[in-house]
Amino acid sequence: MSKRVIPYKESKLGKKEQVTQMFDTVSSNYDFLNRVLTFGIDVSWRKKVVNFVCAQKAKNVLDIATGTGDLAIMLAQANIDKVTGLDISAGMLNVGKKKIVTLNLEDKIDMILGDSENLPFSDHSFDAITVGFGVRNFENLEQGLNEIYRVLKPKGVFVVLETSQPTKFPIKQGFAFYSKSIIPTVGKMLSKDKNAYQYLPESAAAFPYGEKFNNILLKIGFNSSKIYPQTFGAATIYRAIK
Repeated sequence: MSKRVIPYKESKLGKKEQVTQMFDTVSSNYDFLNRVLTFGIDVSWRKKVVNFVCAQKAKNVLDIATGTGDLAIMLAQANIDKVTGLDISAGMLNVGKKKIVTLNLEDKIDMILGDSENLPFSDHSFDAITVGFGVRNFENLEQGLNEIYRVLKPKGVFVVLETSQPTKFPIKQGFAFYSKSIIPTVGKMLSKDKNAYQYLPESAAAFPYGEKFNNILLKIGFNSSKIYPQTFGAATIYRAIK
């Protein structure tokens, strides 16, 4: 990233520890706030990620920064044989595990506490890897992407869904106002952590989206990578092949 963005500016903890603390704190109402603040559009974005994975005929999928398991659940419901969800926040994983039990998907989804920058898997383990709104939280972006490349099988697909910044008037101006004013205000009112919804739009603004991120994927070693902007550029899907 062009600058270091952290949730708690007065804390002496590293970014990784701060992000873990933040998501543990907001885990109980994260899903609700996510739906409210994105007007539910994030669900349609995730469906497109699932479609990319299914088009690759993937059987064994790793969902990194799985959070409460929304994307992992959608993958399992799309008849992926096995989905592994990994996250650094035990609080988010606990919420996800309850959802998985309710949906009777325990035999298809494993939820694992782990670090995206030090993945506990052997080389070439997965047919596909996904990350939904998580790469901007990596403390070391390239290290995390190198780990993803390592555990992905040759010809496997890596699909990233991440926030980006609209560039056209007046969407750009409206989105900037919404991100800087509305999201932090609503987050402070409804979240247990007043810093979380200040950090999330700040980290999105600092993330090297679009061609910049695409170039990083190619630098890591992916043979090809394509960009699919969503909803006037509010988010972007990246599809890369190893």
